[in-house]
Amino acid sequence: MNKRFQAKATINLNAPVSQLWDALINPEIIRQYFWGTNAVSDWKKGSPLYFRGEWEGKSYEDKGIILDIQKERMLRYTHWSSFTGEADIPENYMTITYFVSGNERKSTWEVEMDNIRSEEAAAHSVTNWNAVMASLKALLEKE
Repeated sequence: MNKRFQAKATINLNAPVSQLWDALINPEIIRQYFWGTNAVSDWKKGSPLYFRGEWEGKSYEDKGIILDIQKERMLRYTHWSSFTGEADIPENYMTITYFVSGNERKSTWEVEMDNIRSEEAAAHSVTNWNAVMASLKALLEKE
């Protein structure tokens, strides 16, 4: 088996945990900060999760299964992207975990990724998540 990598990204927000959580699972809000992505799921453990859209003129469908979900605390899902060029087989799925913490005024969103195919892909993932997080921060903190 080839060596796989991990990555992590974190952001602090001036927004309540409840608002952050809603932004992470509400497709209408996700679309606003996640590059127009259409998220499709019923957000229940064991359910499928799809991220669909278009990037640089090319349609994509990322997919996975929700492994665990704890309201306003944690979301863990498997993830495979058509952009990786890897076969759609279980060993090529990453595990992505969102950790949410805070209170009614401030919150923290941490994303951990496991089973990334290369060090370069891990660095690219961190760059992308940092951009998504900055976009979400701007959306939630605007007056």
